[in-house]
Amino acid sequence: MKIPLFKIYSDENDVKAVSEVIKSGMRWAIGPPVAEFEKKICEYIGSKFCVVFNSGTSALHSLMLAYGFHEGDEIIVPSFTFIATANAPLFVNSKPVFADIESKTLGLDPNDVLERITKKSKAILPVHYGGDPANIFELNEIAEDHNLILIEDAAESFGSTVDNKMTGTFGNSALLSFCQNKVITTGEGGAIVTDSEVLYNKLKLIRSHGRVDQGDYFLSSLSGNYVDLGFNFRLSNIQASLGLSQLEKVERLISMRIKIAHYYSQRLNAFKEIITPQIRPNIRHVYQLFSIRIPYYYRDRLIEYLSQNQISSKIYFSPIHQTYFYKEKLKYDVHLPVTETISKEILSLPIYPSMTRDEQEYVVRSIDNFIKNFESDDKV
Repeated sequence: MKIPLFKIYSDENDVKAVSEVIKSGMRWAIGPPVAEFEKKICEYIGSKFCVVFNSGTSALHSLMLAYGFHEGDEIIVPSFTFIATANAPLFVNSKPVFADIESKTLGLDPNDVLERITKKSKAILPVHYGGDPANIFELNEIAEDHNLILIEDAAESFGSTVDNKMTGTFGNSALLSFCQNKVITTGEGGAIVTDSEVLYNKLKLIRSHGRVDQGDYFLSSLSGNYVDLGFNFRLSNIQASLGLSQLEKVERLISMRIKIAHYYSQRLNAFKEIITPQIRPNIRHVYQLFSIRIPYYYRDRLIEYLSQNQISSKIYFSPIHQTYFYKEKLKYDVHLPVTETISKEILSLPIYPSMTRDEQEYVVRSIDNFIKNFESDDKV
């Protein structure tokens, strides 16, 4: 594609950070960069503890285990998200219960969440869609009133704020993702942040075979003590070093994204057919995604048109409850009207920090040409 959906932003500092670990000839897997990355994340987010993992999915899996969720427990989740959010309860034989979203933030609708709570409910798992914070105060209040755990899926919202407080610090714990298309990246990677020392210690055991290490496992003559069942979910030193370098420039990367998003919105708001992300005064939206809403009879034709003009676009997200796995294999039968409507209208456009004004203009101009040439009698 002439203009891809995203481009990874990297510079010489990233290359240098990774090269130094490789050239060291040792400690590629475990070592100081991992602990330093966790420390810096805590400082940036404002949490007491952080455990990094080799993916956001591994992090969520570990969190389900650390909380002790099991068969019969219910976790309330959106269907409008990446499938790992919904799958995580299944990893521990718990049940994901889908609640609808609301149309402003595209996050969980607190009113619908209330309707889904039962005696089996254990947690609420809201997603901050595309970098736009959900109605986290209302969801937190519901969780507290019903003695539920609030887990923030902040995979797409690293650096987003509500009243100058970072997403990921409102609930009992939060998931972060450093996959390649996120605000900062380690290629693959994730983290859990929390203020609970008990949870922190459990997560460290789960991440590394249930082993209590005395120093670096690969450098120590001691074997360590295995005290629980665990996995190999570790983030490598190579990735952690890259994460540290990326984290140093995170505010600049966010500013670049915001500038592009505001230009997009300014131009696209001229089209009555398009709804752009809402700007709220007490919110910092980091625009990990820039998703517009456009009537369904335009949307798929627009995807095709943009592709013909070498512009990538993508539907984030199709409803999870309508996937083959959930509908046919797990026999989910649920109606989520807002989720289902928005999923037919949503379309993510290219956005990345290095995107030039000419590239942005080309995207907008292509959309303009499409709408002008769209024949109303072709509407389905």
